Amino acid sequence: MAWGNFTATHIATLVLAVLINVAVYFALVNQTHKRQIITLFALSFVGIGVIIYNLIAPNSPWEYLPLTLRALSAMLIPYAVLTRKKWVCNLLLLWSVGSYSALILNSDMAGMNIFTWSFVCYYIPLVLEAGIPILLFALKLAEKDCKTVKSTVLITFSVYTAVHFINVAINSAEIINAAGELVKVNYLSSLSATNELLQFCMLIIHSSYWYMLLTLPLILVYLGWWYLPELLDIRKQKKEFKKALKKVDEYYDEYEEEFIDKIIKKHR
Repeated sequence: MAWGNFTATHIATLVLAVLINVAVYFALVNQTHKRQIITLFALSFVGIGVIIYNLIAPNSPWEYLPLTLRALSAMLIPYAVLTRKKWVCNLLLLWSVGSYSALILNSDMAGMNIFTWSFVCYYIPLVLEAGIPILLFALKLAEKDCKTVKSTVLITFSVYTAVHFINVAINSAEIINAAGELVKVNYLSSLSATNELLQFCMLIIHSSYWYMLLTLPLILVYLGWWYLPELLDIRKQKKEFKKALKKVDEYYDEYEEEFIDKIIKKHR
């Protein structure tokens, strides 16, 4: 049975992906933090295994380097689970987009038979790579912090820039793969658009690398959605603080003259 693209089968696998991560959450929610970390750490190596397999099995490592957003996310997840550092856990909220985008916008893989090991080895790592970063926060192993948005955006575009130059270097080297074909890579879509959204961006800025800057507003909106509760709390705290300052000012204005008179009389 073919996976399809927004067919009943495809939609069913998307629902199953959510249910798998929900099941992992309920299996771990009442466990100790130590057991939660060990379990998520073990699950996080599923994606690493696929990366290693892709580098070895096709006998064309240049075309399967771990430079896609989902592969970069997969490499960071074990570190994030083990350390729970704020910057990396919050960064993965953005980078996990690569994993569930691959599940949703699956046009290149729509012909895969879902009853094969190839599909399982493609599907399960994506499900875990999409879910583990969210599970870290859901299980209260990590802390969301909207202050990390700056570092998240900076790291993301720095990595994107580095990958762009790697693309240019590989393509300029005129490497021949095992099939005798010229190797051409386009990691992180820095050289050309690979989906409808990016094609629209390239219509506006018809330039490799630079056209991706148009995704920045979308990135900020996406991160804003994740941090909305925290942003609302900050706004509430600032509002209450302003009210308190206003009351202090009113109190000071009311009693200022009286205090000044007392001080003058005391020192006469």
